[in-house]
Amino acid sequence: EVQLVESGGGLVQPGGSLRLSCAASGFDFSNTGMNWVRQAPGKGLEWVSGTSGDGSITRYVDSVKGRFTISRDNAKNSLYLQMNSLKPEDTAVYYCAAGPYQLVSIQLGHVDSWGQGTQVTVFS
Repeated sequence: EVQLVESGGGLVQPGGSLRLSCAASGFDFSNTGMNWVRQAPGKGLEWVSGTSGDGSITRYVDSVKGRFTISRDNAKNSLYLQMNSLKPEDTAVYYCAAGPYQLVSIQLGHVDSWGQGTQVTVFS
């Protein structure tokens, strides 16, 4: 059974940092592209970042470039999102999503599996 379990969300002030983690199991993690997708209050799902199976390729939506860093530890079957310089508009539920980043970044229908999400709230 495929499982993706996110953690690390919370409340933070603007300019602060958080590190999200996603623990994966039940599939060939090291050969699977992985992504972070978010949903802000009252808005649709938005692809945030993706990485290749070996972590050598990373991609970001323009609004988080230079502030967020995606990484993975294939030995631990884990995906991470380091979020710095957080802004109120980053407030959302963040989901870990398995699927080829090249396709997921364009169409979220290409996500193979979703985590349950973790809430990030940036408030002043």
